Amino acid sequence: MAVSLLAVHETAESLLACVCATLAETAAVVDGQPGCPCVACVVAGTPAWDSCDGGCVGGETPGQLTVHFAGMVATSNFPQETRDVIGSRNCYPVKAAAEYVVTLLRCAPSFTKEGCPPSCEEQTDAARVLALDAASIWNALECCFPSTSPARRGQQFVLGAQRTLGPEGGCVGVEQRVIVALPSCRCPEGRTS
Repeated sequence: MAVSLLAVHETAESLLACVCATLAETAAVVDGQPGCPCVACVVAGTPAWDSCDGGCVGGETPGQLTVHFAGMVATSNFPQETRDVIGSRNCYPVKAAAEYVVTLLRCAPSFTKEGCPPSCEEQTDAARVLALDAASIWNALECCFPSTSPARRGQQFVLGAQRTLGPEGGCVGVEQRVIVALPSCRCPEGRTS
């Protein structure tokens, strides 16, 4: 089966929307927790850690939330990659599975102008924000993302590893991998699958 042309990008946008909405919901119920960052977008490839404050202005939430497409594999038994021969005389049902990476970066506590390290209180606050961000991303994928598919049983996906990032360059954050079964379609007329 062929891959729907817009499926890869639309899936990335759905992931971004779910995570951003869940971060906003978490901020609404947990005092002191920042919401969805002012920089929230689908990016081409691994995101640059240009600035954790995201260049926000006014009351916007600093940070950077990105989703990027990491690659695609053929699967006949989702989520396992298939090594089956695919050809015009073969009717083996093969679908595409895409891997995405959700990355959320926030500012990490840093040295003061006088060269003093961050206090334990600042580090504890940053650790709390990081833990809540990690749980929020997980919850976004478990609770929001399945409903983004029109399929009767919802979006098929596998949660990959989640890990913390940094602190590096003034940033600290969370990276979550997810493998998604993409919707398929028939090959254009005159071509076979």
